[in-house]
Amino acid sequence: MAEAPKQQMPARRKARRRALEVLFEADLRDQPPVEVLAGYLERIEKPHPEHLGYAVRLVEGVAAHLDRIDELIGSYAEGWTLDRMPVVDRNLARIAVYELLYVDEVDDPVAITEAVELAKQLSTDESPRFLNGILDRIAEYTTR
Repeated sequence: MAEAPKQQMPARRKARRRALEVLFEADLRDQPPVEVLAGYLERIEKPHPEHLGYAVRLVEGVAAHLDRIDELIGSYAEGWTLDRMPVVDRNLARIAVYELLYVDEVDDPVAITEAVELAKQLSTDESPRFLNGILDRIAEYTTR
């Protein structure tokens, strides 16, 4: 395997984690993600890390398609409403669904795996399995 994909994955994971931080803050404060993003970008030391561009793309993309993304998550989260989900899980799902629907260069299994891996680090013990199930069902639906 070529070296480039190995180098991209950590950068993309860092970008997803940064996007999660912004979406998490926006969710908790009940503020528009793009407004929180602007403040976040002002606080980051310059020069900005290379992966920041992808983080911005994720936040802006989730914000632009939030209604559709939340509709899908709500439909496929069997027995759960968005409001009942842990904030981390809800926003990891939003990032992954955005990637599933709108980011062609990220394969569906990669988007799902990345959400699950971040859930292992940042959320509850049940979260990885929970997210994997929802995201698998959404990926199956979106590829029909």
